[in-house]
Amino acid sequence: MVDLRQFEKDFDTVSAALKRRGIDERILEKVKVLFEEKKAVQKRLEAAQAEQNRKSRLFGQYKREGKDVTELQKEVAENKERIAALNEELRLLEEKLFELAATIPNLPDPDVPDGEDEEDNVEIRKVLEPKIFDFQPKEHWELAERNGWIDFERGVKIAKSRFSALRYEGARLERALINYMLDFNRDRGFEEVYVPFMANAESLFGTGQLPKFADDLFKVEGEELYLIPTAEVPVTNLFRDEILKKEDLPLRLTAYTPCFRKEAGSAGRDTRGMIRQHQFDKVELVCITAPEESDRVFEEMVACASDLLTSLGLPHRHMLLCAGDMGFSAARTVDLEVWLPGQGKYREISSISNTRDFQARRAKIRFKEEKKNRLVHTLNGSSLAVGRTLIAIMENYQQADGSILVPEVLRPYL
Repeated sequence: MVDLRQFEKDFDTVSAALKRRGIDERILEKVKVLFEEKKAVQKRLEAAQAEQNRKSRLFGQYKREGKDVTELQKEVAENKERIAALNEELRLLEEKLFELAATIPNLPDPDVPDGEDEEDNVEIRKVLEPKIFDFQPKEHWELAERNGWIDFERGVKIAKSRFSALRYEGARLERALINYMLDFNRDRGFEEVYVPFMANAESLFGTGQLPKFADDLFKVEGEELYLIPTAEVPVTNLFRDEILKKEDLPLRLTAYTPCFRKEAGSAGRDTRGMIRQHQFDKVELVCITAPEESDRVFEEMVACASDLLTSLGLPHRHMLLCAGDMGFSAARTVDLEVWLPGQGKYREISSISNTRDFQARRAKIRFKEEKKNRLVHTLNGSSLAVGRTLIAIMENYQQADGSILVPEVLRPYL
């Protein structure tokens, strides 16, 4: 979460950065009022503590001089109760500040462009030229029907809308992609891990999904467990509430998991096909590093995901997200958008974010340096969304007769 000490010390600067994220100014006003109330209580508490110290010294003096201490004892007792009440008032104010801070997004890096939504994102570069077809390219749901790879109707029958089933070569290619992605990432120095597909509330708080985005999560009835929305949650939380050794950093991890999202607020968007599903497969990259290494590690992660797309022969572009379009925990995000010829547009397939110390503060992930504990920086990124990669292959490798070629690097996995 945001650093409350920094917020209190330099309220105007932090508020200006958060306004770039489009935060409701009423929240900032609440924070300001709480800071002012806290400061007033602290001032009264310090005065009461100073008075207690003075009267305690006076009590000793009266004892030595044989004076009556009855009235002084009463005053000391009353002041002690006042100190206890002020401490409780301060505790409640700090609790309110913590609860409010838990709903406030991360500060954007200074060079993140201003903007409100995806229309204001900035293209950094394109990789590979889209293929020019000598026929009208089909969209993936048309190809799915032609080849029998995706069964939308039976997926809905089994569960509900925004679920689908993969069949025949579609199912095999999904599995091949997962294995290929994990092997690719491992060759780039990422340790493969396998983690639970459910997470508790503490873990989801640590990476920023709770409490603000509870409506996007599938909760297990009768349990304090949720189906994970991304492997970022369990992989990052492997180290929650731990103090790591600096010589072990950076930790580079990759994992396959299914992901589960209610997609609250997405009604009417991408209702056809497999772009926006309640359940989808993803291979994730997570890095935990010392602050001075996080920019370099971020570029390594972007390069890894981009090179993976290049190895599959998929044209894509790098987009620097504006302040208003970044995820809650991100300080900086680069999206990779893959070219879909059937749609005639680029669509997001990977999102790589540096959260700085935002998640580490929530999850209490630290490292020891010169006998002092410091917060790590955490980074995460898709490498890649498997279903969207399958879609991109279908559309980019389609043939005039509706059949689909398999990229050469995947053939050994089939």
